[in-house]
Amino acid sequence: MAIISNTVGYLDGDVLLEGFFAYDDSIKERRPAVMINHAWSGRNDFVEEKALKLAELGYFAFAVDMYGKGILGQGVEESAALMQPFMDDRDLVLRRMKAALYAVKLFPWVDDTQIAAIGFCFGGLCVLDLARSGADIKGVVSFHGLVDAPSKNDQKAAIKAKVLVLNGADDPMVSSDQVFTLQQELTEAGADWQVHSYGKTMHAFTNPVANDPSFGTVYQPDSDRRSWLAMKNFLDEVFQS
Repeated sequence: MAIISNTVGYLDGDVLLEGFFAYDDSIKERRPAVMINHAWSGRNDFVEEKALKLAELGYFAFAVDMYGKGILGQGVEESAALMQPFMDDRDLVLRRMKAALYAVKLFPWVDDTQIAAIGFCFGGLCVLDLARSGADIKGVVSFHGLVDAPSKNDQKAAIKAKVLVLNGADDPMVSSDQVFTLQQELTEAGADWQVHSYGKTMHAFTNPVANDPSFGTVYQPDSDRRSWLAMKNFLDEVFQS
């Protein structure tokens, strides 16, 4: 096994974005691709490490850049300021997601009929919005993601992607009412969906450096392990269907 990784520039209009990709060079045929969406701070080491782990599983992994080349938030205030324009303009979220999807399909190692997307926190919202658009991809996985539908939800297409939502039961940023509303939305859109709720688990439970109970972000190793296994099983399923 030889994991190859690098960065690549791609565009949304005149905005230069920089993704990170990884793949196993010992695999000669085209393989499924998994897009990885970052949390509110931007494309950082966390999602790059996830890309490397997915490459080891035999996928072409692509860590998406939603903000622009080299843009990273330092701390809560900067990260919130970077994310807010996307929360205010969900069309912008979808445009950036479609730019990333287009970029992924151009890689020679990718089977462009076999693409899925996963996302963490803000990234979970991004992959759910891609599914909401009716994008022809196999599946999306949201880890402790924000789940609210766009307020101007004129996207209401039939959802083709299978959907897996992995959230902590004690996440202060995603209420049980919001999860219930999401389930209704997915059902009405004809989606094949699953929601896993992990007990004694708050927001950002997959991030080992999350340790702020007052803010609601705490690493939970059991939920981290269980959610990754759930994702692996889900990807096995959607790429075989």
